[in-house]
Amino acid sequence: MQQWQWTRRWWTALACASTIGTAGIVGAGALWATPVAAQDKVKFNLSWLPQGSTGGVLVAINKGYYREAGLEVSAIVGHGGQRTVNEVDQGLFEFGYGDPISVMLNRAQGGKTRMVGSINAVWPGAICYLAKPGRTITKPADLKGMSMGGGGASPLQNIVPAWLKANGLPPTAVKLLRLDPSTINPSFLQGRVDLTECWEGANLPVLKSLASKQGREIGSLRYRDFGLDMVGNGIVTTETMIAQKPDVVRRFVQATYRGYAWMREHPDESAGVIVSQYPMLDKQVMVEQIRQIGVLETDSETKGHKPGWLPVPRMESTAKFVRDAFNLAPTLKATDIYTNQFVE
Repeated sequence: MQQWQWTRRWWTALACASTIGTAGIVGAGALWATPVAAQDKVKFNLSWLPQGSTGGVLVAINKGYYREAGLEVSAIVGHGGQRTVNEVDQGLFEFGYGDPISVMLNRAQGGKTRMVGSINAVWPGAICYLAKPGRTITKPADLKGMSMGGGGASPLQNIVPAWLKANGLPPTAVKLLRLDPSTINPSFLQGRVDLTECWEGANLPVLKSLASKQGREIGSLRYRDFGLDMVGNGIVTTETMIAQKPDVVRRFVQATYRGYAWMREHPDESAGVIVSQYPMLDKQVMVEQIRQIGVLETDSETKGHKPGWLPVPRMESTAKFVRDAFNLAPTLKATDIYTNQFVE
């Protein structure tokens, strides 16, 4: 199936089933037929379509972890990281799956969002390319002169130039094209652009699956392998939630990590849980997304700490990179965008 057909089918199906409630997966409601005490209702913005990156939330709903924590959680399809964070800031959702760039951009515009737990201890982003005979790409310099497609509002329009500069290359070494998001993957797979952004635990397994069906292979350069020591996505909420409902925040965060732990230990079964709710998904792609997320959750610096904990130096380097890349005020600091208080 071509990428644009696949995407359209997703959205057609999701238009009829865009909310996953506490009894919304695999008949889980049968497990909770006994009356329970009143629950705190919260909505979680998935930031995009259901996928491995946010699968821990869906698993936590299915396994009843939120219910046990006194929460009634609805997981709702989102429309991208920056919009998700802004919608959390506007009070449309209590929590969302967001990244430090989106949080900093939100706060630069007067918003009050903050990450309260990481999902990816490291940045999951990469630059993908189609493997071709006689072409070797092993370092940023090998990308010189190539074209890369991205959405007009995508952070890559700022990230890539800053990353190239940090690697001793001109910021214009890669030609960045502003494309409609719906045309990015087709343009890449058809060879109309040389490069595309890809994300472990999300669209990277999708791209590899689509390319494989065409008898092609995708390679990638991970930003973090070449100097981008930045925090990845995590759980985002607002300063208001933190101040007024810290207990709800803590219960949500801890139940969410129970979901990710179970998903990490049971990737095949977790994929089945999610795909049974959304049968248009490819289970093997979902399994690969889940496995990739499991690897991203910890690294050498966070190993041995509680789930979601991040070292302050990495948060500081993240804040500096974002400030420089987006020309933000130096007053935006690491402590503005992340707190460890709910994971310690």
